[in-house]
Amino acid sequence: MSARQKHAALSLLPLLLGVLAFFCLIGPQVLDPENIAWLELGDTATHYLGWDFFRHSPWTFPLGLNPFYGLELGNSVIFSDSNPLLALLFKPFNAWLPDTFQYFGMWLLACFVLQAWFGWKLLGLMTDHPAIRLLGAGLLMFSPAMFLRMGAHLSLAGHFLILAALYLALVPGLHRRRLAWGALLAVTAMVHAYLLAMVALIWVADLLGKWSSQQLTRRQSLIEGVLLFVVVSLCCWQAGYFAIVDGAKSGGFGLYRMNLLSPVDPAGWSLILPNLPQASGDYEGFNYLGLGVLLLIPMALIAWLRNSQPLKHALSSRPWLLLALLGLWVFALSNQIGIGAHTFSYPLPKFILNLANIFRASGRMFWPVAYALILMVIFLLVRGYRPRTVIALLALALSVQVIDMRNGWMGMRQGKMLPPSSTWASPMQDPFWASAATQYANLRSLMPQNQPERWQVLADFAATHGMKTDAVYLGRMSSGPLELAQEKTRRMLESGHYDADSLYILDDDVLAAAAKTINSDTDLLTRVDGLVVLAPGWKRCAQCLPMHDEGRQMALTPLTHPGQVQTFNHSSRQMTHGWSTPESWGTWSEGRQAQIVLRITPEARSVVIDAMAFILPQHPAQRVVVSLNGEQVLSARLTQAQGNHLQIPISAAIRQRLAVDDQVTIELQLPDAISPQQLGLNDDARVMGLGLQRLLVN
Repeated sequence: MSARQKHAALSLLPLLLGVLAFFCLIGPQVLDPENIAWLELGDTATHYLGWDFFRHSPWTFPLGLNPFYGLELGNSVIFSDSNPLLALLFKPFNAWLPDTFQYFGMWLLACFVLQAWFGWKLLGLMTDHPAIRLLGAGLLMFSPAMFLRMGAHLSLAGHFLILAALYLALVPGLHRRRLAWGALLAVTAMVHAYLLAMVALIWVADLLGKWSSQQLTRRQSLIEGVLLFVVVSLCCWQAGYFAIVDGAKSGGFGLYRMNLLSPVDPAGWSLILPNLPQASGDYEGFNYLGLGVLLLIPMALIAWLRNSQPLKHALSSRPWLLLALLGLWVFALSNQIGIGAHTFSYPLPKFILNLANIFRASGRMFWPVAYALILMVIFLLVRGYRPRTVIALLALALSVQVIDMRNGWMGMRQGKMLPPSSTWASPMQDPFWASAATQYANLRSLMPQNQPERWQVLADFAATHGMKTDAVYLGRMSSGPLELAQEKTRRMLESGHYDADSLYILDDDVLAAAAKTINSDTDLLTRVDGLVVLAPGWKRCAQCLPMHDEGRQMALTPLTHPGQVQTFNHSSRQMTHGWSTPESWGTWSEGRQAQIVLRITPEARSVVIDAMAFILPQHPAQRVVVSLNGEQVLSARLTQAQGNHLQIPISAAIRQRLAVDDQVTIELQLPDAISPQQLGLNDDARVMGLGLQRLLVN
């Protein structure tokens, strides 16, 4: 083979490594563009729904506006974190795409492949040895911080953009630097704002470094600075960054920080190392380097003690880059410096805090520093030891890195390898909904807010039926339009007059006000599939299904009929006390007592509760004692985490009273409830016993 052919063949190695790692750690199912089962839970739902609304909305200018997903509240595809780069790439072909189409699996594959590729390129700045380059690229690719984002914040998995920026800053004699940096900055701007901040700072540091070392003249530096600033601004404008002019900053700087111990705290990602204490928001600053990398540090220190000149020269020749990385580290720590469970703070002026809150999850800003540290460790090994020794050390480190992270990446794989589906299960099954979708253009949540109760169910229904909605979950939301929408809602509730083109889903806070002023001659107020519905003009609609109207007699607690299934993955007045925050699957009990209040009809014979139990090998059982209206009716000992069924009998005496008073109180005593913190699992202090999933009245 010629030298060029050999080089081309070797260049395929990191690409193959990235593909292999993707299929082992993620699996092939996410590449099916019609499979959205793995996107249903958490933040990934708004990533997909934002794209689904965007693809069907008319073209706008700027291009990234997403008016169907948010209505008057405002939105663009960047604020649903739907990856504007790919959204704008695929939208022109919407007419040829299947009804269900997602590109996020392709994005994750690209993240693996390009992470390995730029790792290979960076290692090529240290050595020509292919084995060292490939093993080093593997260490950079098996990054716990990158893998964590593949579970929830998919655009933020694009760590290859950081490696690309480090490569451009470190490669000597970069040709066409304006084109290279311009392309990288433009792509990054179309992916995520946090990644843009990191890459842009590295570019600024590189530009200043080249100017101070006279590799660029002042005129060249000024032209590049202005030109690329304009390019980035145009990209941000078209992606929709400026669609939200008064909601860019948020609260949380100092809460979502990086803990000083984060690089050595596995936070559940190690089979060997214990989890370290941390504060509640430190999860955003997860920056565990991995046991394989940590094991290399002593060997790198020995090499540095033997000969410090190579590293000293490398650092001294790039002072601006070093300063930028130091600045990112300081910002990641915030002004609330955490060391384990302890916090030391220092004051900052209010205007500084306001600016910092634009990037409130400051703990993420350590990512470039982490990759620079890994590169520095490998650099010291390459300069300090023979190639065979370096290969052995890197091979051992990579093996340890992969095996020790097994808990983390296996959990990630399980979340991606769910049975494929092109739809999400919805509780909105009553024929009413299909009829309503033909009568109303908009599906609205009252009170308007960011991430309202059951936003995902409502937004999914609206997308499926071609409706617009303000039931959305956005990274940022304009406070001005939100306040105007809430004020309009208050006026509607006071007057009883609602927009004729909108179907309203009410939360508990406004239910009483709506029932007080509802125009029962024309408008429908009722419960359908557990949702409180207000349908303006329904009673005058000849084509609309006849529905039972509760109107001004609407009660805050719904009446549960036999055969009706209730879920508890949302806030409910029926869970009166002893319950934690609802999650996607249901709600954990909190404490050793929990209570449910129901309204049921006299023909009811029993109540069946489907529940999880907080059971682990070190805590193998949970006792449950159930009382109904103060009378003990059931005692059980649960020994399995899933699939528990509690059948609570309703006595003849209670059924007789139901004819007069339809309310029953279910009291759960949980004497074995315990917190994950007490078991040494993590810092979750909730005392948990039972996980309430579903309830059925027989």
